[in-house]
Amino acid sequence: MKAILKDKSFQLSIVLTTIFIGTGIGFLFLGLVDYSWILFGLLPVVLGVAIGTMHVRKYALWGAIITTILLLIAIYIPGLSGIICIIMAIGLVVPFIFLGYVIVRLADRYKVIKETNKLSVLILPLLPFLIAAPTEHFLKKEKESVIEVRTEKVFNYTPDEVYDAIKSVDTLDAEKPFLLKLDLPIPTKCVLEKEEVGAIRTCYFKGGRLSNADFGGGTITERVTQLERGKVLKMDVIDYNLIGRRWLGFKEAIYYFEPVESNKCKLIRITTYTSVLTPRFYWEPMEKLGVSQEHDYVFNNLEKDLKTKYRK
Repeated sequence: MKAILKDKSFQLSIVLTTIFIGTGIGFLFLGLVDYSWILFGLLPVVLGVAIGTMHVRKYALWGAIITTILLLIAIYIPGLSGIICIIMAIGLVVPFIFLGYVIVRLADRYKVIKETNKLSVLILPLLPFLIAAPTEHFLKKEKESVIEVRTEKVFNYTPDEVYDAIKSVDTLDAEKPFLLKLDLPIPTKCVLEKEEVGAIRTCYFKGGRLSNADFGGGTITERVTQLERGKVLKMDVIDYNLIGRRWLGFKEAIYYFEPVESNKCKLIRITTYTSVLTPRFYWEPMEKLGVSQEHDYVFNNLEKDLKTKYRK
């Protein structure tokens, strides 16, 4: 380990990675880059190119990967991201660093590039990111993906009983799915001010197990657009403030109450949300899983409340 720490290629790679990844994080703070291919693809690729261009590379790649992971974990502190998203970002960024490294090493076989250890030369691959990031941010039209997540469960209670138990919840405290235990915001209560169209319903959240009491929490404020006891509760999201999830938005929350068999209710929960994270094929499955686990937690609490109230 001492040999690695003293290795000049390892030390230089730490400096390079701090400059490259630090620039990306700085651009996030300043609002100069989107959560897109430019950030998750181009930036790590050009970092890999810079690492591969070094004259001596004995431990350089290891230095770059370790430093990248540490810097990404560090953005948890100011609230730029949650733990789950950081883990996902690491899984996307690290392979792109390796890809950039491989590309430049293949080019070196054909003497296309010249190796160097001059820092002033090694940071030149950062230029495409410095140009592309703000260009994309300021020129592209706002484009959000709109996604719907639907969860269903049959309860051994009437639609009216289920409706009365879910419209306003004083305390949510039930078995938590895995992602809520880890990092996702945990709903604590939902308050409906009036039982009428146009009324405001506010849901409060706290941070997950790996978060402190404040980080990861916040509120979602909804306005009732359709309400009929035992049949439907539909709401538009008019404001949301979930700390550490700047790329995520919410549009609509719906509960449908359908009678099934004898004195049973199929509850259908639909959440419509927006996301600016790309590539979509990578991020969307985890987003949907997170929303569905929030649904599961609410359903678990609802089952507990119904059993407590009706003793069935």
